[in-house]
Amino acid sequence: MTNGENAAGPEDIIVCRDVHKWYGSFHALKGVSTTVKRGQVVVIIGPSGSGKSTFIRTLNRLEHHQRGDIVVDGIELTDDVRNIDAIRRDVGMVFQSFNLFPHLTVMGNITLAPMKVKKLPAREAEEIAVQLLERVGIQDQADKYPAQLSGGQQQRAAIARALAMQPNIMLFDEPTSALDPEMIKEVLEVMRELAASFMTILAVSHELGFAREVADRIVMFDEGEIVEDLPPNDFFDNPRHERVKRFLSQIL
Repeated sequence: MTNGENAAGPEDIIVCRDVHKWYGSFHALKGVSTTVKRGQVVVIIGPSGSGKSTFIRTLNRLEHHQRGDIVVDGIELTDDVRNIDAIRRDVGMVFQSFNLFPHLTVMGNITLAPMKVKKLPAREAEEIAVQLLERVGIQDQADKYPAQLSGGQQQRAAIARALAMQPNIMLFDEPTSALDPEMIKEVLEVMRELAASFMTILAVSHELGFAREVADRIVMFDEGEIVEDLPPNDFFDNPRHERVKRFLSQIL
C-alpha cells in the first residue's frame, strides 16, 4: 500500500477509489486509487499520455470519470450539478495556457468570479485582488490586459485569479510548460510560497528540482496507472519500480 492508498480519515481532503476514465475505447485511467491529506503538496509526474493531466482534471469535473469514487473535501463528485459547483468553488485550477479573459484587465479577471459567484461587492473583491497581486508579485500590472503581460506575469495573474475564490485546494496542470525558461522561476517561486502556506496542492509538473524541494509526495503515472508514490528523497534516490528508474534515467 503506497502513501496515497490509505483508508480515508478525517484529514483526507481528496479520496479517489478505483477511478476509471475512457475516451472511446482508450482506457485513460485504469483504477486509480489515492488519498491526499489536508495541507499536502503532491507533485504528479510521468511520460506524455500517461494520464496525469486527465487525472487532475477529474478532480473538479473538467473530465468525467466513468467508474469509481472521487470525494473532494467531503463532497462526492457525481453528476449532481450542485456537488460539481460546490467542489469547483473549493478547488482552484491553473492551466498550462493561462486561460485569462483577454477582454478584461488583470483586475477584472481576478474580481469576476468573486463578484459573480460569491456575490462580493466590487470594493471588497478589488481589495482581495490587490492583496493577491502583491502576493504573486505583479501588483503594478492590475490595469493591464493579458496581451500586455509576459507569459510569467500572465501565469501569476492566473494563480491570483484562482486564489481569489479562497479555495482549500489548488490544482496546477503543467503551469510552467508554456513558459520561456527565464519565466519559469518566477512562477515556481509563487508555487513555493503557496506550498509553504500549508495549502493543499496537486501539481502536474516536469520541474523535478521543484518537486524534490517542496513536495510531500511524488506520484508517477504510467499508462493510466499510479506506478510509484513516495516522498521525494525515496522517489529520486530509491525508487522501487523499474519503470520509474528508466523514466528518471532519461530525464535526470
